[in-house]
Amino acid sequence: MNTTLTNASWMQVGMQRVRKLTDFLPAVFFVAGFVWDALTIGRNVAALDLWIFAGYLLCAALILYLIGRPNPIENSESKLVSVFKKHYSPRLPYFLLQFLFGSLFSALFILYFKSSSHWLSWLMSLALAVLLVANEFLESEYKRFTLSWSMFGLCAMLLFNFALPFLLGSIHAVWFYLSTLLGASLAFWLYKKTPNHLGSIKPVAAIAALLMLAYAVDMIPPVPLVKRDVVVAFELEKANGQYRLSQQASPWWVFWRKTSNDLEMVAGQRVYCFSSIFAPPGLEAKLYHRWQHYNKKQGWVTQSRIGFDLSGGRYAGFRGYTYKNNLAPGDWRVSVETENEKTITVHKFSVHHVETAPQRVVLLY
Repeated sequence: MNTTLTNASWMQVGMQRVRKLTDFLPAVFFVAGFVWDALTIGRNVAALDLWIFAGYLLCAALILYLIGRPNPIENSESKLVSVFKKHYSPRLPYFLLQFLFGSLFSALFILYFKSSSHWLSWLMSLALAVLLVANEFLESEYKRFTLSWSMFGLCAMLLFNFALPFLLGSIHAVWFYLSTLLGASLAFWLYKKTPNHLGSIKPVAAIAALLMLAYAVDMIPPVPLVKRDVVVAFELEKANGQYRLSQQASPWWVFWRKTSNDLEMVAGQRVYCFSSIFAPPGLEAKLYHRWQHYNKKQGWVTQSRIGFDLSGGRYAGFRGYTYKNNLAPGDWRVSVETENEKTITVHKFSVHHVETAPQRVVLLY
């Protein structure tokens, strides 16, 4: 008898500890999922990633449909459901929605962050980061359904923003607007097909309008293009499929990097801007380097806009370069842009004229 009681008490203590540990599972899953996404999809967009994201979205759509039925699935009398009834919790569908939306936001945040390099696009990445963190506290709010539809619509639109240019091999602006409308239409169609029409679908239309406005003012980077490298150099040579760039060496106290963006150069010397941009296979576009010099009265003044063709598929990124002679002293920046002037990345550097060229460092790209 004592042994039985002792075993029972140990079981109760064990179950209590397990319940306490489960309170930390969302945080553990959040951190683990974010790290995994950063390591696996943080450098480019692969077809497999898009299929996985589409699977997440499909699962979220199925859950929204099932919990919106007049007779919830937990009330079903089918043999399959009865097997799991003992372990089923009414919280499960909402926990799964939280997990699926969190996984999508985690991946999309990383991809947008990698594609962002000017303050307007950083605002978009910041908004996704806020949603990513807020999602960890919204499980109970999904029961109101309006939030669920809003999150589903936003995920669908952002995913389609990546998928359509990826599949069509084009980053023309029309595909962004069309993919946004397709994502919103999917949310409206699913809402219409859900029997009870719980919550409101109207916020999805507002989100679509905000996304298109953000794209028009260059807040959203031209996905699925992702920046790999942008550097400035004094000399450039290509041999055996690699570029040899002679760059400004960092001061000795800047031990964590080999090169510097504070260029010390002889007047009249040529300066190259070398960029490496990832694009998925089959995507072809024309990119531009916009060279700008800072003027205290006029701000950033464009000196030239030079174009070159991009052909996707190289894992390390498509490499292209432009150059200018006789750069004036002061602050400079080169914007890597698409043909319709959507900014991929911005690289800033300064120019100082000296009589004798200082030490250079040669790196391969």
